[in-house]
Amino acid sequence: MIHAMIDSGATNNFIDREYADSLGLQYHDFKNARVVQAIDGRPLKTGPVSQWSEPTRMWIREHMEEISFFVTEVPHFPVILGIPWLTLHDPNISWSNRELQFASKYCQNHCLVAKVCHATDAEPIITLPKKYSEYWDVFNEKEAERLPPHRPYDCAIDLVEGAPIPRGHLYSLTEPEQEALREFLETNLRKGFIRPSQSPAASPVMFVKKKSGDLRLVVDYRALNNITKRNRYPLPLISDLLERLRGAKVYTKLDLRGAYNLVRISEGDEWKTAFQTKFGLFETLVMNFGLCGAPATFQHFVNDIFQDYLDRFLIIYLDDFLVFSRSQSEHENHVRMVLQRLRDHGLYAKLEKCAFDLQEVDFLGYRVSPLGLTMDPANVSAVLEWRAPTNKKEVQRFLGFANYYHKFIPDFARWSDPITSCIRGKQPFRWTEQAEKGFQQLKKLFTSQPILQHPDPETPFVVQADASDVAIGAVLLQPVGDHLHPCAFYSRQLTAPERNYTIWEKELLAIKAAFETWRHWLEGAKFPIEVHTDHRNLEHLRTARKLNQRQQRWALFFERFNFQIHYVTPAQTKQADALSRKPEYAAGRKETFESQLLQPENFATLTVGNTKSTLIDSAPSTPGPLCAQEIRVSQQADAWAQDQLRQGLQFPFSLKDGLLCYRNHVYIPPGLGREKALRLCHDCKPAGHFGLFKTMHLILREFWWPKIRKDVEKYVNSCPVCQRSKTRREKPSGLLQPLPTPSHPWEIISADFITDLPPSCGFTTILVVVDLFTKLAHFIPCDGLPTAKETADLFLQHVFRLHGLPKSLVRPWVSIHLSFLESTTKTIGHRLSFIFGSPSPNGWAN
Repeated sequence: MIHAMIDSGATNNFIDREYADSLGLQYHDFKNARVVQAIDGRPLKTGPVSQWSEPTRMWIREHMEEISFFVTEVPHFPVILGIPWLTLHDPNISWSNRELQFASKYCQNHCLVAKVCHATDAEPIITLPKKYSEYWDVFNEKEAERLPPHRPYDCAIDLVEGAPIPRGHLYSLTEPEQEALREFLETNLRKGFIRPSQSPAASPVMFVKKKSGDLRLVVDYRALNNITKRNRYPLPLISDLLERLRGAKVYTKLDLRGAYNLVRISEGDEWKTAFQTKFGLFETLVMNFGLCGAPATFQHFVNDIFQDYLDRFLIIYLDDFLVFSRSQSEHENHVRMVLQRLRDHGLYAKLEKCAFDLQEVDFLGYRVSPLGLTMDPANVSAVLEWRAPTNKKEVQRFLGFANYYHKFIPDFARWSDPITSCIRGKQPFRWTEQAEKGFQQLKKLFTSQPILQHPDPETPFVVQADASDVAIGAVLLQPVGDHLHPCAFYSRQLTAPERNYTIWEKELLAIKAAFETWRHWLEGAKFPIEVHTDHRNLEHLRTARKLNQRQQRWALFFERFNFQIHYVTPAQTKQADALSRKPEYAAGRKETFESQLLQPENFATLTVGNTKSTLIDSAPSTPGPLCAQEIRVSQQADAWAQDQLRQGLQFPFSLKDGLLCYRNHVYIPPGLGREKALRLCHDCKPAGHFGLFKTMHLILREFWWPKIRKDVEKYVNSCPVCQRSKTRREKPSGLLQPLPTPSHPWEIISADFITDLPPSCGFTTILVVVDLFTKLAHFIPCDGLPTAKETADLFLQHVFRLHGLPKSLVRPWVSIHLSFLESTTKTIGHRLSFIFGSPSPNGWAN
């Protein structure tokens, strides 16, 4: 660090030659030396300036730029910044504090490492403490965009011998995704992170939405991962890491910027990372998210670099760094050592995700403080924020959750009995003061030991997840003896778009949210994770061939985890189910199917005018929405549904919200309910009077009944609105072409067959030949449909023998006309002319 002089009288920027030599700067000669004058107009004693330096990087706290200098002998200060520099940056000068503030638009866009942002309650401004300001380059976003060098820790991709090279398919992209793809390619080609490829391998790309709403490109490396030998470098045990924090009082948390991009792909393995786009085939030179070996490779990389710091004052889990110290003075030195090591190895931190000199910090799912470890509030908030029940059903749901843990709670009956008394007998529901006290005490007990234990990485993890129509819930458990002991709880309300997901997607979303929340425990787990769900179809997640884009993105996310999905009965996922049905999530909620299907305001009758502008009767009025209660009543009166319930529900049948379902589609008994469902999914405005397949797709999102396709097809084909309004898809009929008028008998004749008649004297077919002039007809019996040669023989025997050769023959049966023509011509030595076409001009023979 040096002191530079800002001189508003200097016409250029100058650097002292001796200082420039110490920096190793390269010089270039001016064609003509330039005379430099002092403020009084006299030439400087150092003589003319004949050289200038190549651009070099200059830092002024968070301000960084590339700048060139005139090289000369500068007394007192090694660097002088003159008018060109002041004009370019236009800094605000505080004369009282003797400080510069860089607030110009040029500096905001080109020079400042941490751009100025507006403070909000949710997102405070993150600044680097002044005592660490010399390390601003470690937080420089521009520097992180440089292609890292090859190191011994490069990511190797070793393929299974003999495995076929993966070749994916291009996924269709929306217009915003295509723009994001173009921007990604341009940016990463400029950085040097990717390059055009001629690889025989090709993985597809897709996009994931960030929290900001922007699109992030992700390469689908699932096929490549399936044939890649696994890197077994271990991730550290979280319990061991946290044990090192004993006695620490000050903490600093660092998060690396573009962590995986700081590691190169091993030289020669780049072709295996190739991905295909509509703009061509490219391969990546840096490690990408989605490669199965990325976590282990990165952990090996950072462990070796910081080997001498680990467990002394630094713990690292992938890209999360925590510096810890026993005193403030000691801590400052430790942070400096870590930042210097990052600088030495070309690693960069993300300032907005870093926190300095903390007395308490959330790290890897725990809240760390000098007092010890406590659970991260996020892991218990799902229970602590449970609102008091307002009806008997909500009480039953909470007690179902509580009863699972009663074996761990001393005096459980003491706290639960006042709650149970609220639903005993047939008295009206009344929430008492004693019930509220027991409710709050049980919530407190659920979120403290011995109920909620700290996760043990040496023990397998079990994730129970479930979804309702309005929320998702999950519980993280580990086996203790014969029981599963809870480690963390999670629940949240579904967003408006998420409520439109299918049942399959909602259930999968619950698992995905649990994995995201507990990633620090589940990613790299020593044992395969068991996932318990009451939705059997999820068992086929990893083998499903047909996934939409959202499901493909989720499947790619799950590639990071080693897990198995097991179907269990709903009774075995009561805890997760209760968390997804907390009273506060159901507040203001309408009936399930009223909220998902279409309301009366969506319906309108359709009036169609004919060509004479007279009104046609409007379509039948649309019934109101089909609600759950209406279906429930009809199922109770339906013998088939009651038989299924009496026999005991087995897959594919289940019970959801008291409704009988087939593969999670609600069964609709015969009657008005089916008619309403058909009208809702075909006649209403958003349904749009589509055809069979689109109507089937819409109705099967919610409903099912036996022979549903037949009913839908009949309803669509008989829809009066569709009959009147739909445009015909077939080609229009051609212009009418009347047959030529014959001038004499037997000049033009018409012929056709009458087939499939009851047998008479051994004959089942009649060949009809009609003269179009006299209308005289011959009816010739045949034993079945004759061949072309047999037809020619019949023609000669019954027509030609009596009336001679006609000029033209009208025939609708085109398929045998060539053979008939050849046979006739060969026999009589004269070629007939034919008039072919549809049966319409052959009316007399018909």
